[in-house]
Amino acid sequence: MIRDAAPHDYPAIRQIVREAFAQDDEADLVEALRTGGDALVELVETGDTGLRGHILYSPLAIERGGETLRAAALAPVAVLPAFQKQGLGGALIRAGNARCAELGLSAIIVLGHADYYPRFGFSAALAESLEAPFSGPHFMALELRPGALQGGGRVRYAKAFGV
Repeated sequence: MIRDAAPHDYPAIRQIVREAFAQDDEADLVEALRTGGDALVELVETGDTGLRGHILYSPLAIERGGETLRAAALAPVAVLPAFQKQGLGGALIRAGNARCAELGLSAIIVLGHADYYPRFGFSAALAESLEAPFSGPHFMALELRPGALQGGGRVRYAKAFGV
C-alpha cells in the first residue's frame, strides 16, 4: 500500500533511506527538504512488516524568458534492501509521478541511474536543453505536460540541495 508520509513515519523513513543508500547523505537531504518546507510530495510504501519504501519530490523551478515552469525534483527514492527488486521502487515512482501530474506540474527532473529511470519515461535527451548543475546520461527529465521542456530553461533546485 502506498500512502502519504506522516510525521510519525519520519524515524522509519530515515532508516529506510539510510539503509538503501548505505550512508546518511540522502537521509540528511530528506530531513533538510522537510525542514525547509520543500517536501512537495512524500509517499511511503507499507507492508505487513511496516514501512518498506519512501519517495520524495521537492519543488523545482525552470526559468526561461520571463516565465517560470513549476516542476519537481525526484530525490530520493529508497527501498529497504530486503525488499529491493520486487517492484516497490517502481510503484512509488509511478504513484509519485501521478501525484505530481495531479498538482499540475510541467515536468519532473531526476539525477539517477541511466538504465533505471527511462523505464518510467525519464529521458536524458529531454534534459539536455536545461541549464543545470548536472548534465550527462544520469540527468533526466519527464514531461508531464507535452512539449513543456522544448524551450529549455534554467533549473532552480530547493535550497537543501546546495546547488
